[in-house]
Amino acid sequence: MKPAPFEFARPTSLAAALELLATHPDAKVLAGGQSLIPLLSMRLASPGMLVDINAIAELSRITWDSSGVRVGAVARHADVEAHPQARRVQPLLSKALRLVAHPAIRNRGTTVGSIVHADAAAEMPTVLRLLEGHVTAASTRGTRTIPADELFAGPLESTVRKDELVTEAFFPSLGERCGVGCDEIARRHGDYALCGVAAVVCSAPDGRVTSVRAGYFSVCEVPTVVELSEVFASGEFTDRALADAAELAAASLDPVDDIHGSADYRGQLARVLTRRVVRAAYDDSRARQAEVVG
Repeated sequence: MKPAPFEFARPTSLAAALELLATHPDAKVLAGGQSLIPLLSMRLASPGMLVDINAIAELSRITWDSSGVRVGAVARHADVEAHPQARRVQPLLSKALRLVAHPAIRNRGTTVGSIVHADAAAEMPTVLRLLEGHVTAASTRGTRTIPADELFAGPLESTVRKDELVTEAFFPSLGERCGVGCDEIARRHGDYALCGVAAVVCSAPDGRVTSVRAGYFSVCEVPTVVELSEVFASGEFTDRALADAAELAAASLDPVDDIHGSADYRGQLARVLTRRVVRAAYDDSRARQAEVVG
């Protein structure tokens, strides 16, 4: 099947792109196209116009400072993954991006596009929500910041308005006493995960746990974050606490049931991955603190 007919525009400035979105309410934005083009080909989307933003140079930037990393709307997954400063400021980016599909997809797909597509099976929407990041949406009316916990309205549905273009995503930096982990289980390498987990664990210099948060993708209808700190209230990092964290996570999730896996199966995968990823994040926090001391 081929896409339905549409108009095509390739503006070279952000202002021109926003004007096109304002005057064509059924337009779609084309960045990497790794999600949009298949939808067009299957006629699951039939926009009257495609606004290709790849010629807008300012949207390809990846910038950073002590507060975090800003990723422009046409920055490719591969570029963000390989960016040394982005990896240093927020290492969860590179850990999660390694799990995204295949190299060919990462070379073309965009991190911001993946977030705005709002697919709960994708890694980056959950990463943004776990890190309490945000996106910046621009229109001819101005710009606004949308926190990650207000961005995802439902399956493949975001709160970005039709005339808005998300120009960048902001990922806060990792705390100096924190570590990260990310892993997923898929039927084949590169497939969408059956279940995926990312975690941020912070610990004191003596090794006592101070906070634990985990994000879940390809489990629920929207990217979901679970606060697990209460399980580690004593500060001790033990196998029992890990097991309790896995049960708390499973009880807090509402897994989807589809042809790829039942809700019960996804719940069990969430238990297994919670233990694995939280342990990896704790070990990472200890290793990072040891590097600072060393």
